[in-house]
Amino acid sequence: MRKINSLSAAAAILALASTALTSVVLAEDVAVTGGTAFTNGGSGRIENATILMSDGVIVSVTAGGDVPSGYRTVDAKGKWVTVGFMASGSTLGLSEVGSWADNSDASIGSMTKDTIGLDVSYGLNPFNTVIANTRIEGVTRAVTQFTRTSNNWVGTGAVIQLEGTTADDMIIRNKAFIRLNVDEGAAARFETRPSGRDSGSRSSMWAGIYKKLDAAKPKDEDEDDKSEDKSVGKDGEKADSKDDKKADKKKPKEKSEGDKMLEALFAGKVTLQVRVHRSTDIKQVIAMQKKYGFKVMLTGAREAWMVADELSKAGIAVLLNPLDNLPSRFDMLASTGQNAARLQAAGVKIAFLPPDTYQTRLVVQNAGNAVAMGLSWEAAIDALTINPAQIFGVSDHYGTMTAGMTADIVVWDGDPLEVMTSPDAVFIGGAQIELVSRQTLLRDRYKEIPRAPGFKK
Repeated sequence: MRKINSLSAAAAILALASTALTSVVLAEDVAVTGGTAFTNGGSGRIENATILMSDGVIVSVTAGGDVPSGYRTVDAKGKWVTVGFMASGSTLGLSEVGSWADNSDASIGSMTKDTIGLDVSYGLNPFNTVIANTRIEGVTRAVTQFTRTSNNWVGTGAVIQLEGTTADDMIIRNKAFIRLNVDEGAAARFETRPSGRDSGSRSSMWAGIYKKLDAAKPKDEDEDDKSEDKSVGKDGEKADSKDDKKADKKKPKEKSEGDKMLEALFAGKVTLQVRVHRSTDIKQVIAMQKKYGFKVMLTGAREAWMVADELSKAGIAVLLNPLDNLPSRFDMLASTGQNAARLQAAGVKIAFLPPDTYQTRLVVQNAGNAVAMGLSWEAAIDALTINPAQIFGVSDHYGTMTAGMTADIVVWDGDPLEVMTSPDAVFIGGAQIELVSRQTLLRDRYKEIPRAPGFKK
């Protein structure tokens, strides 16, 4: 069996290697004209728009504007134009074939102890074939992250653009958040019996999380003063001791990557992304944010609608898959397709997850299903553009179609949330992407198969 699998894998690798796609033209001066543009997520509608792009950024968006000399024109008459969409969770670039574990850099084993500071950039492969499959469907940005480690702390995640030949080309914001799992499965795996079976519980898990956070929490000045004044002489001066002299000789402990990330968390520079589902667990996360004061976002969050008002008051954003409407575990019993609509109605900022990494492009279809379940069209487009840009800290250059923003632009042949709609042109950083992927090449290769003379159907 192993030999057969190895041969199959070898064939797959050859096929992938022969179709590594980087079919991009350089950024140029381009005018997209005549289409219906949406400049502010799902709003800011401009008919007969002229969108000028130069040197990778948007120059202007006007109704019926003139095209300057030297600009190449892309005719979008009768079409819809949006900012390139963003998928708010995936393992894009970290694994190639899900059933073949040897090629995955998304799951971390038990040998790694400092899992908080894990960096996805070391495993990011710009030539991953899933990337081309995704971007030709109008998804130009994504969040990529680890799926699982040996404990609750699941490293950091990055925001990437889906074009480039190196990790540095693709990563827009590295270590944008720390990921923490506190769902039912994470609680069960928190402790392991000698027999190897999971034996953890929420009580033991949260005790461990609070212990870690308490140790990382910055000390108040008063606490530092008290610790320094433990050995004071009669004259008020600090008494010297052998222990003090030994301590002076010791070098300060070098901070690990995990220590640095927790320090950044408490300083407000990164957000804690918490995977959670049950409403009572979500309330515990809200209490954690209140206790420590750092920023939190939720992912998964099947029962978030049940505590929507509390989440809105706490300013906690939610990343969700609108198709998660049936429970598969006991912490998801209240799953509903109306999760997105109810959260948005309560004032919670939402963004969308794809069904899985290999179907990241279907995050657009997921948004359409959210509309079918009560979310407004405008809010669904916001959840693919403006909202994730703000949630992940990249709204200074991405998320809206305005002057000075990065030119991630998609021309659609109709309403992008309709199933039969597809892109006619995709620009990432002002560069037009050839709408080719391994899948399109295989389609074209076998669409018309030459038949032997005399063959009858």
